[in-house]
Order: sequence, then C-alpha cells, then structure tokens
Amino acid sequence: MATNDAWLAGTIEATLDPKLPICDAHHHLWNFRADSVEECYLLDDFLRDTSSGHNIVSTVFIECGAMFKANGPTSMRPIGETEFANGMAAMSASGHYGNTRVAAAIVGTVDLTLGDAVPIVLEAQIAAGGGRFRGIRHAATWHEDSRIPNHRTDPPQGLLMNKAFRSGFAHLATFGLTFEAWCYHTQLHEVIYLARQFPETLIVLDHLGGPLGVGPYSDQATAVFLEWDRAMTELAACDNVVTKLGGLAMEVNGFNWHRLPAPPTSDDLLKGCAHYYERTIELFGVDRCLFESNFPVDKISCSYNTLWNAFKKLTKDYSASDKAKLFHDNAQRIYRIA
Repeated sequence: MATNDAWLAGTIEATLDPKLPICDAHHHLWNFRADSVEECYLLDDFLRDTSSGHNIVSTVFIECGAMFKANGPTSMRPIGETEFANGMAAMSASGHYGNTRVAAAIVGTVDLTLGDAVPIVLEAQIAAGGGRFRGIRHAATWHEDSRIPNHRTDPPQGLLMNKAFRSGFAHLATFGLTFEAWCYHTQLHEVIYLARQFPETLIVLDHLGGPLGVGPYSDQATAVFLEWDRAMTELAACDNVVTKLGGLAMEVNGFNWHRLPAPPTSDDLLKGCAHYYERTIELFGVDRCLFESNFPVDKISCSYNTLWNAFKKLTKDYSASDKAKLFHDNAQRIYRIA
C-alpha cells in the first residue's frame, strides 16, 4: 500500500468519460523500493489504481531497475527485469485479473555504452520479452547541481553525445526497437543531436522533456518554460521523435503538490502545468503525443483517477478522433500492441 494512501483519500472525484479506452503508455512495477511512495508495486497494486474508474485497456511497462539478475555478467543482468515484467504480463493476459492487459508492451534497458557488444544483450532482451519487448531506455538525467537528483544509474554528463553510447544506439534500428529518452529540459539539446544523427530510430521523449522546478530553478518557472519551449520547438522538427504527456507530478518538477494539506484536484493539476501539455500538443501534433501516468512515481502527488481526469479535462474540446489517438491509438501503434 502507498505510504500516502490516507492523504490521497482527501480528494475524491467522479471519473470523467469512464468508457474512453486508454493505453497507459508509461508505468513501472517493482518491489523493495524503500525510497518510493510505494515500496512494493506489483500487479495487484497497480490494478488497484487502474481500476479506479477509467477504462485502462492496456499498459506499457518501462524499465526501472527492478529484479535485475543477482549473478552473471553485469551487461546481462537487466534481462531479469524483462523476465519479471513478462511474468506480470502473462498473469494479466490470463484474464484472471480483469480486462486490463498490463505490460502488453515492455521497454527494458541495456548499457548502450557497450557499443558493438549491445546486440547480444538486445537479442536476450527480445527473447525474454515473450513477444512483448519493444524498446530500450538508458536514462540520461544529470545535473551539476547536487540539489537535482541524477538518475539511479548515475549517468555521466553528456551521455547521449558520448561516442560509445552512440555506437550502441546505432544497433537499435536493426532490431526495430524504440529509444526512450529520459532527460531534463537542460539536456534536450542532446536528444535533438541524437534524433538528427539517427533519423531511422524512433525516439520517445519521456515526461515532456523533464522541465525542472527545484534547486536553482525553484523560482524560475517562466524562464524554465521559455528555455524548454525553445528546445522543444527544435526537437519537434525531428520527425522521428514522439513525446509522452505526463510525468510532471514528480518532486523534481517543483509543483510541490505533495506538500499540500489535501491532494490536488484535476483542476489544480491543470492550473499548474496545462501550458506544458498544450504547447507540446501544438508543437508535435496529436499524432505524435501520448498520455502516460508514470505511476507509481507520480503517485506522490495525486491519485490515478485524478490524474486521468486532468488529462480528460485538458482535451474536453478535442474531437473523438483526436482523443482516441492521444489516449489509446498512438500508444498502441508506437509500441505495436495488437
């Protein structure tokens, strides 16, 4: 159970448009994560959130360092996470846990700085995925200021522009795999560089490019948005990049909803960051955007039901066709979910 369950119960909303099909394009499953609002977040835990009222028909599991193998070559240990996610997916696909197809697509990880040694790991990942493996995330979130957390893998500065990394990255297209880009807004120039160097590889930008709101950015909301906007405008010109709409309820984004006496409503969430969503959709178009929950990470700030209500309010004036793309069809297409 979440450590903030009692707090989350302080804001209850009726589910909006409960029949609208949704593919949650980004979530995690794990155990033994003591630093998270959910130390254990396995299939049953996730389903408690997805069954809160919205019509979640399928989901995409994204690597999070869960269940790596304890032994064997370091490069091959991430295969354990894919085996774990595929096991959760197999349980869900049995039908015994309801209609939601959890982890219908799986994005794992590999150390892309291994260069030409990457293919053997990719082959093992694909085999472990049981037909569900779709892409790789090798996170790059880094900042020189110690008040801003680097990714758990402690990436070096400029990872995405590293020669060895690019050598490994070059193999993704051969296997038909996407690349999940997780960086801060101060690093978006690296994603632009990568997208231009490898136009044949589909890059999925996580969490709207990670606009920062802590540390030196805690009182710089306008400046951050302008810097982010300039980079996103340039990135949107790269046809091989799509972006996820979500992931802005983390502590690092600086909205501080988790510090409120009661959880934010869906209106509160939009008041804080609707301009990021609206500008991203304007830049990339509805065919290149897809909604994500980023649960249980974003659960520190809001409930699953409230988050998706916010997304639905954001798009209330959109056509049925555009809503279908943003909430379901784009994710199904990008991650090849049948």
